[in-house]
Amino acid sequence: MAQEEFEEIVDAFDYLDEWQDRYRHVIEMGKAMPPLDEALKVPATKVEGCASQVWLVPNVEGTGATAVFTFEGESDAVIVRGLIAVLKALFSGLSVREILDIDARAELNRLGLEEHLTSQRSNGLRSMVQRIRELASRAGGRQDALGT
Repeated sequence: MAQEEFEEIVDAFDYLDEWQDRYRHVIEMGKAMPPLDEALKVPATKVEGCASQVWLVPNVEGTGATAVFTFEGESDAVIVRGLIAVLKALFSGLSVREILDIDARAELNRLGLEEHLTSQRSNGLRSMVQRIRELASRAGGRQDALGT
């Protein structure tokens, strides 16, 4: 169910043999993202449960389960910025219903991220996924965001 942009990341990871090359690719993806406006870096957009500073700002077009969800994000850690870029490729531009239907853990496992990230980074990645799901759930009028 992953989007084309995410599939391109999977393909790139398949092509890159060494984890260090994959790590660099994730970092470059993060560097390519535009910076988040400083005015948006507020407690309401901050993601708790991350070792570094992380902000996710949702944008929802429409209402209900078919509302289209996009988001912007930033972190003070370069690898986490890259992980935000990966999550944008996986989730951004989908309907709320599609976001809640994605098995994020399975999709991200296709990249082998968890086995190469520290436990703190893995926990932070899970926190970001959960926050995206919560934001999408609220946008779609559901208060029961599904776990990951």
